[in-house]
Amino acid sequence: MDLDVWPRSDGVPHHGEARWNGAMLPCAIGRAGIRGDKREGDNATPLGDFAFRRVLYRPDREKIPATRLEAMPIGEHDGWCDDPADPAYNRPVPLPCPAGHERLWRPDRLYDLVLVIGHNDDPPVAGKGSAIFVHVARPDWGATEGCIVFRVEDLRRILATCDPTSRVRVHAAPRQG
Repeated sequence: MDLDVWPRSDGVPHHGEARWNGAMLPCAIGRAGIRGDKREGDNATPLGDFAFRRVLYRPDREKIPATRLEAMPIGEHDGWCDDPADPAYNRPVPLPCPAGHERLWRPDRLYDLVLVIGHNDDPPVAGKGSAIFVHVARPDWGATEGCIVFRVEDLRRILATCDPTSRVRVHAAPRQG
């Protein structure tokens, strides 16, 4: 089963919609919309077809999610490298980390559940984008820096019914029909 993601046709670059298992779900995407030439820091969601890799969850807020993917708890000292000059670029890193990074243990709830997807990871190419995840949306459906975000209950439903062959397909144009 695949997760299809499109920009909405309302003209707001970060408004998206997705189809999972026949259901249409609201989502938000990168503040700069969807781009085929993803670059680090461009605030765009990458165009393409990406494998589901694994699930990260915050164990003090979420129980281990129902999923057929590998699920790993995150801790206070977990990060993700977003520094193109570092050998750990687009990989998990322990904190503190001298290179640029994103903290996975956050005060908000955005990374309580994270679906890691196979964007620029096999192997990572410096500058082609890092930390592109599927995760929990902000309450106001605000734009992301490139991630795809859903209501927590929709993300739980995706995780519960996906499998290791599932993929996310990000389309450039709004859905037709």
